[in-house]
Amino acid sequence: MRDGMLLFNDRGEVALANGVVRDLFGAQLGEVAELARRLMDLLPAVALGQARESGCWSGSLPLGARAVIVHLYHHEHQGEQAFLALFRHIDGQEDYENELQRRHAELRQAYLRLNGAQEKLLQSEKMASIGQLAAGVAHEINNPIGYVHSNLGSLQEYLRSLFTVIEAYERALRAPDPKALIPEIDDIRDRLDIDFISRDLPQLMAESREGIERVTRIVRDLKDFSYSGRDESWKLADLHAGLESTINIIWNELKYKVTLERHYGELPMVECLPSELNQVYMNMLLNAGHAIADRGHIVVSTGVDGDEVWIEFQDNGSGISPELRQRIFDPFFTTKPVGSGTGLGLSISYGIVNKHHGRIDLDSTVGEGSRFRIVLPIRQPKG
Repeated sequence: MRDGMLLFNDRGEVALANGVVRDLFGAQLGEVAELARRLMDLLPAVALGQARESGCWSGSLPLGARAVIVHLYHHEHQGEQAFLALFRHIDGQEDYENELQRRHAELRQAYLRLNGAQEKLLQSEKMASIGQLAAGVAHEINNPIGYVHSNLGSLQEYLRSLFTVIEAYERALRAPDPKALIPEIDDIRDRLDIDFISRDLPQLMAESREGIERVTRIVRDLKDFSYSGRDESWKLADLHAGLESTINIIWNELKYKVTLERHYGELPMVECLPSELNQVYMNMLLNAGHAIADRGHIVVSTGVDGDEVWIEFQDNGSGISPELRQRIFDPFFTTKPVGSGTGLGLSISYGIVNKHHGRIDLDSTVGEGSRFRIVLPIRQPKG
């Protein structure tokens, strides 16, 4: 064979090493037993593990002055694990570059697939979060819609009364002696309580307008929040507007057991992906709410430190133990009961903040609460 062949087990014991392998490693016949150990030292750390999982690993290794393509195969039988390594020379610089370009193209395709999967995961988690909040959002919309509907009923009665008074005035204007109908008009005004209507009507209209504006705001916030972000570009945004938009969406989830305090500083416009940061705010606020058993408070603070801004979420909930702090940003890790959480919220938040070249600082004491501080650059680094 022109290819090198090395067969060994997981303990590094060599069963077969042909002459090509011995030449590659510059080994004499008596040194064959060490070839597997030397190969393991040269292989990347993931090579053996990947071969065990998928059955094969491929890569290039520098052996002396030459580059070699290595295909590593794994087989397990009756508890015995065996590895077969095949070595092929890359004879020319052109062949070596072609092989590198091919592997670069493969890695790029894998990266694009991974990036697409991450975007889908982000959107799925975002829509799942909205789904979990759907009942609360419906309640927040139904309340203003309910009193607007009630006010419209009252407005209909008020209009009927006002038209009755207007008709009485029209009859008086057409009568030979308008003053003769003044007692009748006064009686109609008293019976329909026109004075109360004139006082109540502006307030009724103001309440109705406020209710419609609240529904409009919730729907707009939902639209902004559920935006996939696939085509969203980096822009200068008001972080306080995003915070208020997110609080508006999830408030029904928090208001029955949480007192929310805002300590906002003066923030400049920040270069960011606003929709993705809204996802982070929501995860932080919901986690803070879930950490509070009965009644508690959440403090949302913001500020500037040099060329960075920070957003802080502090609660007086149950806190996080030191052993769990190492895992809370791991994908699918959750302390909630089965079916109550995906374990992706903090992991996705970490990824979003990392994409913004920022960081998340955590300070927590069991039984006293937690403080998450998100630190972001005001402008993204060039390139």
